[in-house]
Amino acid sequence: MARPSSRLNVTLDGEHAAKLARLAARTHTQEGTLARSLLSHALDEADPDPRHVADLLDSIPDAFERALVGREEARSGRTIPLDEL
Repeated sequence: MARPSSRLNVTLDGEHAAKLARLAARTHTQEGTLARSLLSHALDEADPDPRHVADLLDSIPDAFERALVGREEARSGRTIPLDEL
């Protein structure tokens, strides 16, 4: 039995959003469709070994700082509960 799909919202910085738009235009594909395909491929190729996941997360610029900001926003109530999205 197939697992139900999940919706995930991703925010890209300006540079990556522009690159996605150019790729979508060249392939005559909707940006969302292309992004879904690229993300699925990346996940298929990702090594599930926790050591490699930690290395991947460590390679994201400002990831730790952004996580701290998100945590503070959640603690102060400046977020939207998932069931309200």
